[in-house]
Amino acid sequence: MTRKPQQSRSKATVEAIIEAGIRAVASHGASATTRQIAETAGISIGSLYEYFSNKEAVFDAMHQRFINEVVTLIQDTTPAIVQMPADDGVRELLRRFGALLTRDDERYLRVARQLVHHDSLNYAEPIRQMLMQLVMAYVVSQPAQASRVDLQAMAYIMINTGIFMMLHHLSTPNPPITFEQLCDGLADIVRRYLETPEPPTVPGAAG
Repeated sequence: MTRKPQQSRSKATVEAIIEAGIRAVASHGASATTRQIAETAGISIGSLYEYFSNKEAVFDAMHQRFINEVVTLIQDTTPAIVQMPADDGVRELLRRFGALLTRDDERYLRVARQLVHHDSLNYAEPIRQMLMQLVMAYVVSQPAQASRVDLQAMAYIMINTGIFMMLHHLSTPNPPITFEQLCDGLADIVRRYLETPEPPTVPGAAG
């Protein structure tokens, strides 16, 4: 971004450009041009370049808005999820995520698909961190699970695998399973893990 918006009018222009970028991607895909974004925003291309140096800068802002909304969703959902059985909590979180993606004519679904082709690993880091905080909140709320010393490692694996699988599912035009099946599958993995008894400790094994 080449110019920081200081006044409310400038901030409104930036928001209009980001919104126009989302709409342009919905209409034209990742090939949307800065001229198309400017036209959608109802401004000149010169005005766009006052705030964004190029199309990639607009895309970066779009991606950041999407990530911020996902993080907010996790924060708002955490108090309810930590009171649920783990598999129900996974389903609830994924379904709310799906609702976010498909609302407003699937605007964020298109952004998510476009994000897959960019540096999605770095963009997803705030989501990973917030999900790990959710897991820790769940352990505090469900102390019976706290005895599983490898729960944090399992959570790390599931979070990263789940993010990859969702992004891959969203970027596939005709995925072999539905989003609901993906939710159920991930929830079932969590349930089976938590139901598996830990192996008994063998005296003297550590030595």
